[in-house]
Amino acid sequence: MARSRNFLPLAGFLVCIIAFLSYFLVFYRFPVTRDIPWASWLLFAFGLALAVAGVLRPFRQPDRYRGRILGPVLAVLSVAIFGLFLSYTMVLSRQLPASAGVPKVGEKAPDFTLADAQGRPVRLYGLLGSGSAGSGAPGSWVILIFYRGYW
Repeated sequence: MARSRNFLPLAGFLVCIIAFLSYFLVFYRFPVTRDIPWASWLLFAFGLALAVAGVLRPFRQPDRYRGRILGPVLAVLSVAIFGLFLSYTMVLSRQLPASAGVPKVGEKAPDFTLADAQGRPVRLYGLLGSGSAGSGAPGSWVILIFYRGYW
């Protein structure tokens, strides 16, 4: 009886490559799949499941399937692609460069004006009561939160 080829590790490897590339070509454009890459994780899970099934198949049925060398190699490459993906999306993307003009903790913030929820301009020093048109009481507090780059 001729042994048949085992295409599951190759299929798993190709799905992992598609998962890696699809994040940077498609899923990165949408905040719901960029911030937490759940769609890519699902594709990686499917690809790695195929790769593991493909590695186990020739060892469980050696008389029926070939691929005892190529299967584990492709599975290791699939895991390496997943590790590279995790490195890019979970570690490297969150390392932002230092900003030179950022106020330090406890330092007085510069005055600025932004629109509120109704579109009216609100001045920082007006909220603090430091300006002549200040609506806030002297000695009042304002909490400023600065989001830098990654949402």
